[in-house]
Parts: sequence; structure tokens; C-alpha cells
Amino acid sequence: MEAYNAFDIEGMLSVLHSNVIFRNIVGNEVSVETKGLESFRALAAKAATLFSTRHQTILELREINGRIEVDIDYTGVLASDLPDGVKAGDTIRLQGRTVFTIKDGKLSLIEDYS
Repeated sequence: MEAYNAFDIEGMLSVLHSNVIFRNIVGNEVSVETKGLESFRALAAKAATLFSTRHQTILELREINGRIEVDIDYTGVLASDLPDGVKAGDTIRLQGRTVFTIKDGKLSLIEDYS
């Protein structure tokens, strides 16, 4: 979480399994999916350019059937305009849930739900 908030992509990658799977799920549909460190790195680098600041805060953390579920509060300030009309400088606030699975001491699955 600290690495994400600090735009530290290498720090984020350091806790990920080499075969990490990342999914962003909106409603019941997967909107983004990556497999492996390099795909995750590319997505993280692209996402970092969208925001001038961003901050995730853990609201609640629980372990369920070997998975870690985290309720998250997210705030980000856009660095540039988005096609949907949201402008640079606008603040985005969201709450969501992230599910993590760990393999060999590293995060092997990350699913963001919003």
C-alpha cells in the first residue's frame, strides 16, 4: 500500500509473485486483467501517469479461506483530462474491496472490486 501511494512501481513489484494475476472487476465484469510481472508493470506505469496524487487507506482487513480481503478507501487527483469528461485536477473518491491470494510468500492474485 505504501509503494502504491508513493508511485513506487518497483516497490509494488517486489511483493508480487512472478506469475501474479491482477483483475479489476466492475459489477460482475472484468474490465482489466494482467498476467505476470511485466504485464502488471506496464499497467502500473500507465496508471501512475493518470494521477498527480493518489492514496489508498485500509478500512478493514480480514482473512477468509486463505485469502486476504481488504476494504479500501481511495482518493486520487487526476493529472490529465479523461475521455468521460473528468478533468485534470478533479478528485476521484471511491470505496472498494481488494482480494489477495498469497503463494510462496508473495501476492499471486489481486482482484479489485468496485
